[in-house]
Amino acid sequence: MPASDRRLLASIHDVGPRFEAEVDRLVELLSEHLGGFRFAMLVVPDHWNRAPLAENPGYQSKLRAWSDGGVEMFVHGWSHRDESTHRRPSAAFRAKHMTAGEGEFLGLDRVEALARMKRGRALLEDVIGREVTGFIAPAWLYGAGAVAALGEAGFAIAEDHFRVWSPIDGGTLARGPVITWASRSPMRIKSSIGFAALARRGLGFLDTLRVAVHPGDTKVPELLDSIVRTLAATKRGRRASGYGDLLAPH
Repeated sequence: MPASDRRLLASIHDVGPRFEAEVDRLVELLSEHLGGFRFAMLVVPDHWNRAPLAENPGYQSKLRAWSDGGVEMFVHGWSHRDESTHRRPSAAFRAKHMTAGEGEFLGLDRVEALARMKRGRALLEDVIGREVTGFIAPAWLYGAGAVAALGEAGFAIAEDHFRVWSPIDGGTLARGPVITWASRSPMRIKSSIGFAALARRGLGFLDTLRVAVHPGDTKVPELLDSIVRTLAATKRGRRASGYGDLLAPH
């Protein structure tokens, strides 16, 4: 398959005023290695209810400039904080072991999930002056209520750890695990670096590769080195692309 049909999708998670310096560093890193603003940003409207985007006109201006420059914008939950009580063992396990209390949409019912999706979309679209590309739940975790709400919210694109899909008709747009890193503990740092190394060698057969970075990655030099190595390897024979390009054949 020609490079024009093989894609690399890169994204910066947890974008917002709370991590301004870290996001700036990731923008610089991705821009350098991908040849410009060829990546997506996942914007949190009020991270942990401590950094409201609505009250920060300076950061709004930055988002608008990035969007005008070609960065795709996704709504990334509302607060990114999981405040639900998980009664199902499987959900409780995912909430505890797959994220540090940040799976906001894992335990929400349909009504609350839809309300937060709509509120986040309205805010971000007002800030950037155009439609958002889609919605991605914090920590890529969706409960049944969130999945049902996605179908009503009208977002064109969503993703989880293993696929990108259209919530409008349920069609899958891309498959394969996302390459990402974890900075919460020495063990997670080591395991995520190991997975990235394996992915660089083992996922080359996929038409679409996804790479996701987080503000915490900037605090660990070993993670930044792994990210640079992964970008260099995964962009060979591919073009840095946008999620919206997946909709064309769909």
